[in-house]
Amino acid sequence: MSAEALRVAAPAPQHTPGRTLRALDAPLPARRPRLLYGIVAVGGALAIAAAQMGLSILTTQGTYEMSSLTKQQRALAWETQMLQDDVAGLSSPQYLAANASALGMVVGQTPNYLRLSDGAIVGTGGAASSSSSVNALTRAAVTNALISGVPLVTDPDASLESGATVDQTLLLNTPTPPAIADGLPTPATH
Repeated sequence: MSAEALRVAAPAPQHTPGRTLRALDAPLPARRPRLLYGIVAVGGALAIAAAQMGLSILTTQGTYEMSSLTKQQRALAWETQMLQDDVAGLSSPQYLAANASALGMVVGQTPNYLRLSDGAIVGTGGAASSSSSVNALTRAAVTNALISGVPLVTDPDASLESGATVDQTLLLNTPTPPAIADGLPTPATH
């Protein structure tokens, strides 16, 4: 086939009426960016940065307040413990016996009981002697550091002696054990 025959056999292109190309008189002006969009974007970024800084400041302030409250709670816990120790010392049998003795009370030799059903006294019923079998005002047999130096009820200048004395020269002259640097020391044997 020749070239002419191919042209005749090929269908002719069809023109669509709505799609025609035409030349423009002048180019359209470039659209300039809207100023409002830029202001909103910058304002939004500044608002986010300010919110982050504000939250950071509040978090830091909260941390300092919690630290302060934790210190205050610890101090109050120590004060509570000291007050509980004071109450324990003041309610100890040694302190109560020393105050009773200072007030003139004596320890009875034989116990007497009151029977509630008929009001009868069970026991020897004898009065206690003027001297006590226990001298609570002198040095206690068992030391109690909680009441050492605490004044008695009747005499603010008198107190129950603790009896816990430590010879400081003995503590200073006692040799300390050797430091363990390379495991436990072993005795030298032959």
